Amino acid sequence: QVQVAESGGGSVQAGGSLRLSCAASQFTARANCMGWFRQAPGKEREGVASIGTFYEGNSATYYANSVQGRFTISRESTNNTIYLQMNNLKPEDTAMYYCAADSNPWICGVTWGPNSWGRGTQVTVSA
Repeated sequence: QVQVAESGGGSVQAGGSLRLSCAASQFTARANCMGWFRQAPGKEREGVASIGTFYEGNSATYYANSVQGRFTISRESTNNTIYLQMNNLKPEDTAMYYCAADSNPWICGVTWGPNSWGRGTQVTVSA
């Protein structure tokens, strides 16, 4: 019943920026992990960034080495909405980006196996 929907993809030139948004509806887990994956043609799906939220109120973020320092993941405190701010985009960032969510915050990391997925939003970066 969990519905995950992404938006914000598009085509930009290298060095440009995009901000992706993701909303997880009917997702009531107080503690959870939400994040982003991407898949380029001919390549395996890879984790990009994730954010884990715990019952105690603390959180943790994780980033793939390839996007560290360029991408920032954030989460709204009032609802299950996350964002991915992507700066200094490179052609190798071109991929379909998928938002994902899981009720277990402990699985959060660069590589994790979420239970719910969005349909994806395309990001294309030209040189």
